[in-house]
Amino acid sequence: MLALLFGAIVIAVCCVIILIFRILDSSPGNEETIRLSEMIQKGAKSFLFQEYAIFFPIIFVIALLIFIFLNWICAISFIAGAVFSSLAGFFGMIIATKSNARTSWGAIKGLPSALRIAFSGGAVMGISVSTLGLLGIGLIYKLTRNVEYISYYSLGASFVALFARVGGGIYTKAADVGADIVGKTEANLPEDDPRNPAVIADNVGDNVGDVAGMGADLYESYVGSIFSALALATIIDARFTDAIFALVTFGLLSSIASVVITLTAGKKFRDPSSALRFGTILSSVLVAVCMFVYSAVINLYNIFFVVILGIFVGVVVGFVTEFYTSGKKVINLAKSATMGPANSMINGISLGMESTSVVTVLIVLVVLISFRLLGLFGVALSAVGMLSTIGMSLSVDAYGPIADNAGGIAQMAGLDSKVREITDKLDSVGNTTAAMGKGFAITSAALTSLALFSNYANVAHVSTLDIKDPTLFTGAMIGAMLPFLFSALTMKAVGNTADIMVEEIRRQIKEVPGIISGQVQPDYNRCIQIATKGALKRMVFPSLLAVISPVMTYFVLGPSGTAGILIGSTVSGVMLAIFMANSGGAWDNAKKYVEEGHYGGKGSLTHRATVIGDTVGDPLKDTAGPSINILIKLMAITSVVTAIFVGR
Repeated sequence: MLALLFGAIVIAVCCVIILIFRILDSSPGNEETIRLSEMIQKGAKSFLFQEYAIFFPIIFVIALLIFIFLNWICAISFIAGAVFSSLAGFFGMIIATKSNARTSWGAIKGLPSALRIAFSGGAVMGISVSTLGLLGIGLIYKLTRNVEYISYYSLGASFVALFARVGGGIYTKAADVGADIVGKTEANLPEDDPRNPAVIADNVGDNVGDVAGMGADLYESYVGSIFSALALATIIDARFTDAIFALVTFGLLSSIASVVITLTAGKKFRDPSSALRFGTILSSVLVAVCMFVYSAVINLYNIFFVVILGIFVGVVVGFVTEFYTSGKKVINLAKSATMGPANSMINGISLGMESTSVVTVLIVLVVLISFRLLGLFGVALSAVGMLSTIGMSLSVDAYGPIADNAGGIAQMAGLDSKVREITDKLDSVGNTTAAMGKGFAITSAALTSLALFSNYANVAHVSTLDIKDPTLFTGAMIGAMLPFLFSALTMKAVGNTADIMVEEIRRQIKEVPGIISGQVQPDYNRCIQIATKGALKRMVFPSLLAVISPVMTYFVLGPSGTAGILIGSTVSGVMLAIFMANSGGAWDNAKKYVEEGHYGGKGSLTHRATVIGDTVGDPLKDTAGPSINILIKLMAITSVVTAIFVGR
């Protein structure tokens, strides 16, 4: 199967190259759209390079320790995981920042043209993530035939993912919150108004947070799920190893086919959501058909049923997330804002809490049924099945920030109002796909963490857990607390950085009267620097907390206490992440619903109430919530590696 896997990787690389050339062949527009796009790209690249300058020295120090205490193969695997994860995010972000102005200009020709460019940019991210993830795993396994080395590859990817998610999340939401507080609630400026000093920083944040950050997040989930499944397969049955490689190969090829078909047939759909939903479902159907044939050939149909279960639950969770962050739920939330911001906040919190019940039941069902069919390996394989079409699902997710940037550039460049209408349609769909992507990421994180927990139990020789053991209970208590502490640190980081951003925006508007009248251009770079400095300064401690906690617990409370910390962090973390993502997404869409002219429209008291809800929800859904996914997985993989190291 490895030969087929590498063949699929070659096809994927060719597809990415073709997509890049097609994007670059599109016109970036006039001088103003080009200037704005280059400013966004420059700010995004500057942030990523400074971020790399902070966490790569940490990566190399850890790699050196691994080399000294273990061996050079483990160290190289660790570095490879970090480098490949960084490359996936970097390539995706560069193309995203080159696609934004082209999407704006393409909207002049109509919605199909703009959709094609924006989705092509997202597809570069989606296919790059799955391709680089499989390339690293495939090479390590082919050269060593030892799954243990893949654990270090996964650990390196987890390190980068956490830094990218936390750093990018702090950046994007500090800029967004600062821009909203002053621009919308004080100066009554519309979204993406060029008179807002933080507008470019806000657009930069979309790329470093929702493109590079999300890419690193799902890259880490993808690699972690494959590792956990491979580790269990080597213990149970060698046939399962080939099944895993078959599944991810079919998933990559199905994603490529779905991307091509969506780009070809997209113009036939009435709206972008139908086109993207068609592509997502098509990729799942193609994988299902391929796995049915494969299961028939090896005469082991339980593999097919487990994979189908993972894919099905992934799609259903997406629809459940869409249900809670759009449609009637959002209309009711917007209606509650007519009574003031307090009612909007209460109902938004209630909505997010309620949504945890449905997603939890789905996760429980997939775990129980998968376990019944193939044991713990079934749970791990269902997670791989859910993530097998990540090439397509992430393409849809990464399309959102490109559409958002395109709308901002259209507004700032003063393009025709019809252009903004088209980009707003694309952006509206992007908000929903982003919320669905977060629900997808949370669910896959829960399954991956459970599979990693079983790997930890194997390497730490924890065959049973004694509920009378105080270390188990205390470990669970600490684990349940950590997602809350971690979220507090990231939320506080956003708040503190946003405070500085607000002061700077107010200062510029007060000291330079020509900004509001449009006669003087604001100092955009100053706001970019504030967001960059604040994010880089405040991302290190919460990121290191995820690594240090399980290691310290292992040496203080032992293997049983570490098992407790993994159980507690996974259970509380999944609930908290679902709540944050759906409350934040619902507040965001309620604001947009009011801005469309409902319940008083822009400038009304209802609008002000929804802006407050959206401002509170932004760091919930885009900083703290998504980072918890990586927190629980990084703690799990760190525990596995720690147990392996101690057991040597």
